[in-house]
Order: sequence, then C-alpha cells, then structure tokens
Amino acid sequence: MNYRHEFHAGNFADVFKHIILTRILLHLLKKPAPFRYIDTHAGSGFYDFSSVEACKTGEWRAGLGQLAALADWPAAVLELIDPYLRLAAPAVDAVNGAHHLYPGSPAITAAFLRPEDRMICCELHPLAAQELRDHLGRDRRTKIIEIDGFIGLNAFVPPVERRGVVLIDPAFEQKDDLEHSLKVLEIAWRKWSTGIFLLWYPIKNQKDVEASLRRLADSKVKRVLRLELRIAHPAESGPLAANGLLIVNPPFPLLAEAEIILPFLGKALAQGAGAGHRIEWIAEE
Repeated sequence: MNYRHEFHAGNFADVFKHIILTRILLHLLKKPAPFRYIDTHAGSGFYDFSSVEACKTGEWRAGLGQLAALADWPAAVLELIDPYLRLAAPAVDAVNGAHHLYPGSPAITAAFLRPEDRMICCELHPLAAQELRDHLGRDRRTKIIEIDGFIGLNAFVPPVERRGVVLIDPAFEQKDDLEHSLKVLEIAWRKWSTGIFLLWYPIKNQKDVEASLRRLADSKVKRVLRLELRIAHPAESGPLAANGLLIVNPPFPLLAEAEIILPFLGKALAQGAGAGHRIEWIAEE
C-alpha cells in the first residue's frame, strides 16, 4: 500500500512494458469481435513528470525522456513503437509547463478501445483508485473497482467477450510477489486458457527469478514467451536495471516484433555494462 507509481512512471521499465502492451492491443483490434482488458494493479491512470514525486527520482529522463530525444530511428523500429510514442511522448513537455500527462496502462488501453470493447481496472490504493476514477470514471467502457487485483482477477475471468488481455503488474514490495503472481496467473489461465496474460516482473537477483520461472515452466501453462530488457547489470542493492515480461498466448506476430524492438531498446536506453535483452519461449504447445 506504500507503493506509488508516480516515482517511477515513464522509466525504462514502463517504456518496455507499455510498448509491448500497445503491440498486443493493436493485434486484438485486427479482429472485429470485442475484447476485454483487465488490469490487476491499475494505478492512477496518468502521471505528471513535473510532480514532486517524478522530480525527486527523475527516472523518466532515462526512460521515455531518453527515447523521445532520439533523432535517428530505424524505419522498422519506428513503425512498431510510434503508436506508443504518439500517446506517451507529449508528457516530456510537462516539465516545461505543458499540460501533458504520461499515460499508464489503463489510459493507453482506453485510447485503443472501440465502443464494443470493455476494460476492468482493479486498484486497491484508495488515492490511486480515486484519481483513476477522476480520469476515466465517465468512460462507459471502463469499470474501476477498489479491490486487490489478485482477488479480482479470479472473479473476472473468463470474460463474456472470450477475447482479451490481462495485465498483472503488482508493486513487488514483498519477496514472494513473483511467486504469488505466477500462482495467480496459472489459476486464471486454467479458467481462461485462450486469454492473453501479460505479467511484468523486476529483476534484482537473476537466480531467484530463474528459480521461479522454472516452476512455471513445469506447470501446465502453455505458450509462454519471455522478454527481458536490461539497461545495466541488475543488482539487489542498486536501482532497478532489469525487468521482464511473461506473455501467455502472445499474438503470433509479437515474437518477430520483439526481435526488432528489444535490441533497439537495449542500446537506446543503456546505462552501463550489462545492457541487453533476452527473448525465449518458456513453454510452447
């Protein structure tokens, strides 16, 4: 309950997560049938880079700020990342007094929803939940519920639409949060095996992450793609320098897109030795 994303919005991990989320949403839009988006830890929805919290850490400068400042873009990369940049890059101007806010995952999703699509946002933090209502509460496609997202997810799947994506993005304040997230994911997948699940995780101790992911690989969950981005060597005592996404049932083109996006991000956002990426299947059919 002490975690506030305002300190971290727009950092390299947000850039990575939101680019991949945007690609998944765009693939869902290619079919006419409606889809459901479920966000287990939705946050406030929008974030101000000129706020006290953002200025205190300045993490966005080495994330979206660094990306938006690039002048030379490979055409193939820009084509894939541009839908995200159009939504996110104006937030960089907020430090100069412009009224542009950085969109969190609910706001990014809301920008792509069609009239027939629906979104459920779970947020347990009272202040964040109220801010999210202030931003998106009037959108009839959106339902905002003040609930533990892990509990909510079990209640909300499978959705009536049968198509859709779940973002699991907890604060990771407890040592066992990854283990718990993986268990919740597996339970939800058993109820909705055709849904797309997107689980974000930080990497501080690579060995601990590997042990957790091995247990997922031994489960019955299938079609699990692992994407990781490092801007430096991860360290338990230092700032976050590496993170990953597990994607269950990724859209077919996403693997090829990740092979273009991640090498570029690894170089463009690098902050030291050890920067790079990882792309692999944890479990296939």
